[in-house]
Amino acid sequence: MLVKTYGAALFGVDAKTITIEVNIAQGINFFLVGLPDAAVKESQQRIKAALINNGLKYPAGRELTINMAPADLRKEGATFDLPIALGILAGSDQLSIDKLGKYMIVGELSLDGNVKPMKGILSIALRAKAEGFDGIILPKDHAQEAAMVKDLDVIPVETILEAVNFLDGKSVIHPVKRIQRKPQTSAALSSIDFSDVKGQENCKRAFEIAASGGHNVILIGPPGSGKSMLAKRLPTILPPMSLDEALETTKIHSVVGKLGKDIGLVEERPFRKPHHTISDVALVGGGSYPQPGEISLAHNGVLFLDELPEYKRQVLEVMRQPMEDQMVTISRARFTIDFPANFVLIAAMNPCPCGYYNHPDRACSCPTGTVERYLNKVSGPLLDRIDLHIEVTPVSYTELSEERSGETSEVIRTRVNKARDIQGRRFQADDRAESRSEVKSNSQTIQCAASNHLTNPRISANADMSSKQIRKYCQLDSACAEILKKAMEKYGFSARAYDRILKVARTIADLDGVNDIGTRHIAEAVQYRSLDRKEWGG
Repeated sequence: MLVKTYGAALFGVDAKTITIEVNIAQGINFFLVGLPDAAVKESQQRIKAALINNGLKYPAGRELTINMAPADLRKEGATFDLPIALGILAGSDQLSIDKLGKYMIVGELSLDGNVKPMKGILSIALRAKAEGFDGIILPKDHAQEAAMVKDLDVIPVETILEAVNFLDGKSVIHPVKRIQRKPQTSAALSSIDFSDVKGQENCKRAFEIAASGGHNVILIGPPGSGKSMLAKRLPTILPPMSLDEALETTKIHSVVGKLGKDIGLVEERPFRKPHHTISDVALVGGGSYPQPGEISLAHNGVLFLDELPEYKRQVLEVMRQPMEDQMVTISRARFTIDFPANFVLIAAMNPCPCGYYNHPDRACSCPTGTVERYLNKVSGPLLDRIDLHIEVTPVSYTELSEERSGETSEVIRTRVNKARDIQGRRFQADDRAESRSEVKSNSQTIQCAASNHLTNPRISANADMSSKQIRKYCQLDSACAEILKKAMEKYGFSARAYDRILKVARTIADLDGVNDIGTRHIAEAVQYRSLDRKEWGG
């Protein structure tokens, strides 16, 4: 008898539907085909023990042929145990097939028949909804995660017997209700706050600009000046994540198994801080079975690289393309996978190996030429992609001993949200204009645009502006153009740095709530390019 069940395989951060065909005939063999890996091939032993230990019959003395289609897509992991087991039960007339094709089924079986947790449930639930399944049968621990998908019945099971009785109609399992998201407040973000930072007003201002426009930042200063303290507080002033951003972030964390039990959504913006010994594969993703790296885990959040020159040069250089494209492309001989990587980079470094070059009170002990060699560990092309270069000075005793607290993260975040709202309205107007243009062309274009929405996300912050949008929204009057021209000639800024200055100036103007970029906006943006200046570290 031939029976079909449906599971799913992860492919990057997305899932693909796998049709599992179980055929039981005369014979004594067991065949599992369709490019299964070692974990999938071992499912026979797990399934056999699980069935026997739960009073069910394993069809011994019969030939079992199990095909996992599409056959040219490699299947990995133990997530196919439950759909294979239920297919074997249906094929041996121990389970009704009436409901079997209405549900996508996933789950790893233990030898006693318990259904164990797994990775990538949200991606699988989204695929089940897209494929038109009525619901998904899955491990109970992941019910809240899958319930974030609207109009999909999420059926949680703890054992294979629960799944059998539900499909046979012997028991009722009510679908898990979707938990409504509560508005996120800055108080819920973290116990840390910008009010903890003493002094460093120029750095706080730079971080407000970075949060408002989604700009990358590099901090350079002596040990103990507060670089790490500032970096950890950036997420507390970033705007709350939208539902789409939360779903994207949750998908990535789910695929790599970073979600805890009964967690529906990742509500807080990620903050990732990899050690400087990290490999390039661990940072950008990859492997024989490609997995997201740290920069994808920081998607919609912050990636903090402390002691930047200590990272291997090769590791830093592989970041250049993702920083431009907001996407990591992993290519193999048989396939290519894209991982999203839209993050704010915060890098920190000392000005020299001893850390005290240009320190107001302590002398630098580094030999002649050491400072320049140390700074050259970070390549010019990488620095070009960082919008704000901030020199962090030591905090004085007077500032440290002040009892008065600075502005709270909530106050700063209010200004950031206003600036982001201005940008959101600006770029939505572009989206509407693009949509009208597509409508005038043809319906095929409209369908393509809709299907590519997730792979080509809409711009929401100034740092993401294209060259066309820079020309449109960053127009300068003669006075501003003259200031920028003199800065370009004096400091030797590159063409990319020119674009970055305009983007930062646009953000500063948005914080001021004005439509036109003024001379003060350009002047402030230029001063944030300290590492590009020819005389720096000379």
